[in-house]
Amino acid sequence: MKKALSIILNIIAWIILLFALLVTIIVFSTSRNGDTANLFGYIPLSVESDSMKPTFATGDLIIIKEVDDLYKLEKGDVITYWTIIDGQRVKNTHRIVDINEFEATRSFVMKGDNNAENDTDPALPSDIVGKWTETKITGFGKVMDFLRTKKGFFICIVIPMIIFFLFELYKFIITLVEVKKPTLTEADEEEIKKRAIEEYLAEQKKNEQEPAGEVPPQAENDDKKEE
Repeated sequence: MKKALSIILNIIAWIILLFALLVTIIVFSTSRNGDTANLFGYIPLSVESDSMKPTFATGDLIIIKEVDDLYKLEKGDVITYWTIIDGQRVKNTHRIVDINEFEATRSFVMKGDNNAENDTDPALPSDIVGKWTETKITGFGKVMDFLRTKKGFFICIVIPMIIFFLFELYKFIITLVEVKKPTLTEADEEEIKKRAIEEYLAEQKKNEQEPAGEVPPQAENDDKKEE
């Protein structure tokens, strides 16, 4: 039972560590796309507007994949690309509604599913970050945003890792204590039991042979001292 509990605790500790490491990689890794986290070509993004509702909404986490060949993109694909909104260069994720081709180059006319009109500026090949994999986790984008903060990083990553290393340190100390303990073989244990039984039987035999009315020497000396 004790061994099984130890194995379960060990598995839980490793799961916590792996989760913390995975989250750290996803949140803080960077790629050639600037400040976009990248994990083996897959990019998690937190949705920050409802322009693509009901496909996905604010607070959702979507997964996009880097595009190797832009000529594989088609109408209806949802892509993430850099664009200018309110004077700032930001990432935007909309659907391709048309493709313009000119002298072996192409640009993409974009539109949000929840928008009435197409985007003003097309998406250029050099601005494309990746294509949506149609994978989303509802509400998990808010979690990722929290993990990017100092407080979130400390609570969800630093503390679990500290707990893991303390647990491993505890196991290491216990192992050292166990190693230092003298190990007894079965023969040694049998010999100890045999001696204990012999001593017990000898004591019992001595008590049986002692006369019932005889006063122990120590008791006689005590009586003489009292006189």
